Amino acid sequence: MSEVVRLEGVSKTYDTGSISVEALRGIDLLIHAGEHVAIVGPSGSGKSTLMHIIGCLDRPTSGRYYLAGEEVSRLPDRDLARIRNRRIGFVFQSFNLIPRHTAVENVELPLLYAKRDARTTRERAVAALEAVGLAGRAYHAPAELSGGERQRVAIARALVTEPALLLADEPTGNLDTRRGEEILDMFDALNRSGTTVLVVTHDREVAARARRVVSIRDGCIVSDEPASLAGSAAAP
Repeated sequence: MSEVVRLEGVSKTYDTGSISVEALRGIDLLIHAGEHVAIVGPSGSGKSTLMHIIGCLDRPTSGRYYLAGEEVSRLPDRDLARIRNRRIGFVFQSFNLIPRHTAVENVELPLLYAKRDARTTRERAVAALEAVGLAGRAYHAPAELSGGERQRVAIARALVTEPALLLADEPTGNLDTRRGEEILDMFDALNRSGTTVLVVTHDREVAARARRVVSIRDGCIVSDEPASLAGSAAAP
C-alpha cells in the first residue's frame, strides 16, 4: 500500500520574540493511501499546527515531511502552492466559498488556478457537483444554499483536482446534527471509493467515524489506534 503522508521527527517552534513556543515535538506519523484518519486533541494541543504542516500551509522547524513520496519540507512557497492546488483537497469549517460565484464557479477555482482548459474545467466541476448530489444546484449562489449544501460544494471543490489527500478541518462545526451526519456519511462513502481522508477535530463523535484515531496533546502524539479502541478508551 502506497504512502500518502510520512512525518519523520517533525517539530515546530514559534518564536514570539521574548519566548519560544514549541507547538510540535518530534512527530512521527504514517498515513497510507485509502485510510480514513482522525486527528484529535484539545485546544492548544498542536493539532492545528500539524494540520497546517500536512496541508503544506506551513513548514516544520525540524524534521521531514513526505507527501506521496516527495519531500516537501523545504520547498519554496511557489512549489508549496502548486502542491496545495493539485495534491491536497481542503474542506474547512467555514466553507470558504466566494459569495459572488455560483456553486459550479466555486468548484472550478482550483482548476482555473492550475490553468486547465475552460471547457474541461466546467465539465469536471459539474461532474464533481453530481458526485456530491448537487447537480441541480450548480448555478445557485452560496447564499441560496443551506449549510449542508455549502459544505458539499466545498467537498466538490476539494475533490475536483483528484487530490492524493482530502484534508478536513472541523468539517461539521458550523452544521446542525442532521446535516453534520450527512457530511460524515459522505466522507465515509468517499473513503470506501478509495479517497484518503484526514479529519482534524476536537469532537470525539466525529473522530469515531474514522477508522483510525491519532490523539495529540502538548505537541506530541499520545495514542494512535483504531477508532473502536479509541472510543472505548474515551468512554467513562
